[in-house]
Amino acid sequence: MKKVEKNYEYQRLLDEQSIERSMRQHLKYMQVKDQYTATLHDYYTAAAWSAWDRLVEGWIKTQQSYYKEDRKRVYYLSLEYLLGKTLVNNLINLGIKETTEKVLMKMGLSLEDLAELEPDAGLGNGGLGRLAACFLDSMATLGIAGYGYGIRYQYGIFRQRIKDGCQVEEPDHWLKFGNPWEVARPEYAFEVKFGGHVETKEENGKLIFEWKNAERVLAIPYDTPIAGYGGKTVNTLRLWSAASSNEFDLQIFNHGDYIKAVEDKNRSEMISKVLYPNDNVIEGKELRLKQQYFFVSASLQDILRRYKKTHDNFDSFVDKVVIQLNDTHPTLAIPELMRLLIDEEGLGWDEAWNIVSNVFAYTNHTILPEALEKWPVALVESLLPRHMQIIYEINHRFLNEVRARYPNDEARVRRMSIIEEEPIKQVRMANLAIVGSRKINGVAKLHSEILKKKVFRDFYEILPEKFTNVTNGITPRRWLLSANPSLADFITEKIGSGWITDLTQLRRLEKYANDKKVLKKLSEIKKENKRKLAEYILKKNGVKVDVESIFDVQVKRIHEYKRQFLNAMHILILYNRLKREPEYEIFPRTFIFGGKSAPGYFIAKRIISLINAIADLVNNDNDVNEKMKVIFLEDYRVSLSEKIIPATDLSEQISTAGKEASGTGNMKFALNGAITIGTMDGANIEIREEVGEDNIFIFGLNADEVESLKSSGKYNPWEYYHRNQEIKEMMDMLLGNRLRKNDKDYFKPLFDSIMNGDEYLLLADLESYIECQKKVDRAYRDKERWAKMMLYNIARVGKFSSDRSIRDYVREIWNVKCECAKIY
Repeated sequence: MKKVEKNYEYQRLLDEQSIERSMRQHLKYMQVKDQYTATLHDYYTAAAWSAWDRLVEGWIKTQQSYYKEDRKRVYYLSLEYLLGKTLVNNLINLGIKETTEKVLMKMGLSLEDLAELEPDAGLGNGGLGRLAACFLDSMATLGIAGYGYGIRYQYGIFRQRIKDGCQVEEPDHWLKFGNPWEVARPEYAFEVKFGGHVETKEENGKLIFEWKNAERVLAIPYDTPIAGYGGKTVNTLRLWSAASSNEFDLQIFNHGDYIKAVEDKNRSEMISKVLYPNDNVIEGKELRLKQQYFFVSASLQDILRRYKKTHDNFDSFVDKVVIQLNDTHPTLAIPELMRLLIDEEGLGWDEAWNIVSNVFAYTNHTILPEALEKWPVALVESLLPRHMQIIYEINHRFLNEVRARYPNDEARVRRMSIIEEEPIKQVRMANLAIVGSRKINGVAKLHSEILKKKVFRDFYEILPEKFTNVTNGITPRRWLLSANPSLADFITEKIGSGWITDLTQLRRLEKYANDKKVLKKLSEIKKENKRKLAEYILKKNGVKVDVESIFDVQVKRIHEYKRQFLNAMHILILYNRLKREPEYEIFPRTFIFGGKSAPGYFIAKRIISLINAIADLVNNDNDVNEKMKVIFLEDYRVSLSEKIIPATDLSEQISTAGKEASGTGNMKFALNGAITIGTMDGANIEIREEVGEDNIFIFGLNADEVESLKSSGKYNPWEYYHRNQEIKEMMDMLLGNRLRKNDKDYFKPLFDSIMNGDEYLLLADLESYIECQKKVDRAYRDKERWAKMMLYNIARVGKFSSDRSIRDYVREIWNVKCECAKIY
């Protein structure tokens, strides 16, 4: 009876009257506004706080249940989280979106307008951060005792502006109006130390290590609730903000030097100011390393605090804790946990190492050399002297094991060492992560095989049991239910709502593959989404695009291996054909790009300029602009992707085979009925296996062929240049001033990047890509065939739910309870 009463009491909070009363109370008592003075942003905040009130019910009960049941907890350490906008997603997961919409309509407001006012939480850079957000959603939905840890960047990822065709970075003031989705927890602050030196002494026959004269920074936690679908499980994302342990030196202040007095405060707080500082100078490297240590130290201290609330020794630590390292960025957690267990908790080395080596798991997200982090030993020693001692000891013991197994193979020892000796001494973070983790996983089948056979082959030969694969996934709550409600409603109408938590149920749509009414409706939904995106493009770019044209989309981080340049090459060749042959027949196409380049990545920023230069050329040429348009949408982010993805016809996933670990954009597009054109790379391979080769467009070299061509030394871009007149004409455009008036050498670095090596084999794949695009053109003309391809893509990508990914982590790595928490 009590349980029924509790259920009723909670449900009572979800009706229209309760939600309206809550909003009006927040408006009056928290914001001191009424209907005459309240702005739209005030109403947004009131709606957010109203949802917050209902989240808190589940949040408190969830955390209570974890303590009562002494649940094993998963701690997800990630330097990035791309949460996007929160309001609509939380309303959906709480089950009150429609009710809230009705309340707002009564008040003369629309949920869509209020949601637009919410800034994206700029806490990530790309796919890595969005994956982390999807995983948090799935852990909560599956009732897993999961916690995210990261940094509360004050400015987050930069806002991108396009000026004169070039990327310009501006601060992202995403916290300008505060954040209604977080609560500060200063009572759980921890000190994090940098610099100083280590002193050693002996007590009772035991070596004691003391970290002296260190700079001390406070880590202040801010908690964000992460609601699972249904709202019954609400987990926590804890983000750390840096603050000085001393506000300022009062003695210096009293002598009149205010600036010097607050220098310590400013230096400390810089750690959490901006996401990923430019690290091509030593100051940037130092700040980035500080960020990584800052958040892992605070997080581990918090994990130990939570564990010690219910345990008085560490005998059960491995049974109650698992820590997932999201890429190499949190790898310093390994020596930090050793330090905490040995220096702070008094454990011996062997006991501490047994815990550390069994509690961590490491996800590798890339094989790109620059992303397999290395830190100069001198820098680590200066900032983290005790950790460098621990890393040396870990390495010494590990290499003794390697030598015991391979006594005459010093080359192998050098390759596997955590310390790289030449050209300068550096700490190889990936090697440290492998040595210190119980499990290592790649994020797609091909990627995991490359890790085992190439990148980490030496480790795999010695420790094969450590390696596994967990293919990435996306949350259907965000990427279909929230991003594409018209399609989600139509799917539910046809097969019920079970797909929301079991995406494999989308297979039931296949029975409609020959139903003309269903296919027509899918096409109508796509066209309406294209119309909405066209309105946005007109508003933001001032360009009118044809919603009947093929929306050909490539939106993602700008990087040479992702080959936006290859896409641009095809557009230029198509443009030149249309100029030469005005009657050349193509189906009208709108090429849409979006993405940010790292601030210090010269070539990537030139590629952005090239795309914008091509857009100016094409869109202003009346000979061709009825048949093609080119659009670069600035400041690509989660909320913008939610507009673009549902409207996309063709999804460009064209990375050099063997370079993309997985990708998740490819999954989001397919789930929303876009057809992939791509290489046999990352998760494209598994998407092809699921949707069938007739429902995807594949071109180019595969990973083995790429490796063979590069190792043969026979690849020569000049051969393609001289053999193919269209390629020569296109490349020569980069040397003149047709694309950049008054600066004929502006795009020469792009020309040189191709003709002096072509690291990512664009010209080797270009002809295949062009032929594949002709197949796209022919397929799109057959409306019924294209609609069937859309349906099959939607129906067959259930595997790529992040719920499935998390279940794989549970089975392969975490060994935790995976069921919806029964807390009401």
